[in-house]
Amino acid sequence: MPVKKHKPVSPGTRHLISVQHTEVTTNKPEKSLTVGLKNSGGRNSKGRMTVRNIGGGHKRRYRIIDFKRNKEGMDAKVLTIEYDPNRSAYIALVQYTDGEKRYIIAPNGLKVDDVVRSGKGASPDKGNCLYLSDIPLGSPIHAIEMNPGRGAAIARSAGTYGVLMGREGRFATIKMPSGEVRKILLTCKATIGSTSNPDHGLQVLGKAGRNRWKGRRPRVRGVAMNPVDHPMGGGEGRASGGHPRSRTGVMAKGQKTRNPKKASSKLIVQRRKNKKR
Repeated sequence: MPVKKHKPVSPGTRHLISVQHTEVTTNKPEKSLTVGLKNSGGRNSKGRMTVRNIGGGHKRRYRIIDFKRNKEGMDAKVLTIEYDPNRSAYIALVQYTDGEKRYIIAPNGLKVDDVVRSGKGASPDKGNCLYLSDIPLGSPIHAIEMNPGRGAAIARSAGTYGVLMGREGRFATIKMPSGEVRKILLTCKATIGSTSNPDHGLQVLGKAGRNRWKGRRPRVRGVAMNPVDHPMGGGEGRASGGHPRSRTGVMAKGQKTRNPKKASSKLIVQRRKNKKR
């Protein structure tokens, strides 16, 4: 999965750094596992813009992903590794011994013809989905459930993983990709390994048009607006804009926005560390 720096044969390729999808084995998805994807362009039912900076983009079809991995005790053979335009990680098409096909988030290093399994009795190998009570301590895990049976919610994007640090009572202690240490019920599932496409964060789009292909429209800075449009707008010359905040006034850069009365706070053992600025 090398990263390619393109030759500057045009202004758009001068700074372009792209990921070469060498692990991808096909460019045609399984038709029975795709559905049409309708985009709103940020407009509501009245046609008024309610979400800014989105619209346009290339036409896509949504791939139905098996986040629950609830087909337990049955081997599944990997048929293809595919690119998914709806997420940063690759997906894998697997076929169970009874003939059913499903998409799963592809772990890093998973190859065609590999066999994956889920549930009780599965070995702690790459791509297998186990209950947290059965996973060896210190294992890297991804596609982690927050609530039993609800499906994977954590560590689904490219190159991410958590670490199972310990078990105590009904809970497992997991270090999240953000650095936060959190308790999760042992009856939740997780998949062994890290997610695929770890070089995703190294790519440079090279031109604004590549963002437009993704359906992202230009975003105007708050300090460039008028006072009526943004709390950081206005001022003579290049004013700093005051305290960083959103268009609706929510503080940024250090201001805590989490509700202190949130019930799940008691499950957080250690907060994530702030990044050095």
